[in-house]
Amino acid sequence: MPSPELVATLYPWLLPLHIALVSLSVALFLVRGLGVLAGQAWPLAGWARGLAPVIDSLLLLAGGGLWWLLQLNPTQQHWLLAKLVLLVVYIGLGTLALKRAPGRAAKALCFVAALAVVGFMASIAVAHHPLGLFAA
Repeated sequence: MPSPELVATLYPWLLPLHIALVSLSVALFLVRGLGVLAGQAWPLAGWARGLAPVIDSLLLLAGGGLWWLLQLNPTQQHWLLAKLVLLVVYIGLGTLALKRAPGRAAKALCFVAALAVVGFMASIAVAHHPLGLFAA
């Protein structure tokens, strides 16, 4: 269990880092998805495909650091469990949107759904409630 001094030292820079990496990851997905829907080749080029796992790995480390630092438990903090489940949904929809869905219409549907899911995840994070923006 981290000491209160360690929490006070790390939290003020770890949370903004996590938020910045979320923003960067979603922005990259957004521009790549728009590029795929426009029929561009660059979103599936090696550099674009390679950048996403680097950002997402750093994001995972920052999120894991917050998880450890704050001693969060998804079986007790249900909002965190909801975010983790939706993360898997977002990854699946994102994969479909960028390359696996058959045809442009299916890719567009998965793209919009992935953005909706990540938006809902953000609302859960802000509300600290599994219903996010739908919480009473």
